[in-house]
Amino acid sequence: MEILDELTELSPLGFTVGLHIRFATPLLYHSTFPPAWVRHYNDNSYYLRDPLVFWGIGTTGVTRWSEIGLPDPFDVIKQAAQFGMKYGASASCGPISSRSIVGIGRGDREFTNEELVKLEEIALRLHEENTPPTELTQAQIEALQCISNGDRHTAAAAKLGISESALKARLKSARIRLEARTTSEAVRKAREYRLL
Repeated sequence: MEILDELTELSPLGFTVGLHIRFATPLLYHSTFPPAWVRHYNDNSYYLRDPLVFWGIGTTGVTRWSEIGLPDPFDVIKQAAQFGMKYGASASCGPISSRSIVGIGRGDREFTNEELVKLEEIALRLHEENTPPTELTQAQIEALQCISNGDRHTAAAAKLGISESALKARLKSARIRLEARTTSEAVRKAREYRLL
C-alpha cells in the first residue's frame, strides 16, 4: 500500500495504524514499531492503559506524545523510549463510533510541525480509503453466509429457496458492495467488517 510507504518515510522507527476502531477493536491494524516493543506492549495489554490510545479515542487531531497531558500511571510513554522511541506523534480522526488512530515514533528528535501536518493528512486518507460498508442487504448476508458455511452454489440456492442464478446475482452484488474481486474475499471482508 503506497500510503504506508509514506508513513515509513515519515517515521524512522515505525508506525502503528488502528483503523475504524469499534467496540475497542480496530477493523484493520498494522504495526512496524520495533518487534520487541510490540511484544512488550501486547504482553502487558497496554492498549487498555495507554494514554495515547485514550487521547486518540477522546479527541481528533494530531499531537506530539510529549504534549499529551493525560496521566500515564504505567509509564507507557517512558517505556516506549526505552525501546528507542523517545519521540512520537499521534493522529486521530473519524467519528467516535469508528475512530482511527495512527502513531509514529523516532529516537533522534521531536517531529516538526510540517511532519505533524503530513501525519494528519495520511491518517485522514487511511481512514477514508478504508471505510468499510455499513451494511449489506439481508439477501446478500444470507448468500455469503451459505458460502462461508461451505455450501456450493446449488446447495446454497436450494437452502435459500432461490434459483442458482439469483444466488449468483446476490453474491455479485455483495462483491461489488464490499469491493471484493472474489466471493471468498467478500466473505473475508464481511467477517472483518462484522457484517456476517
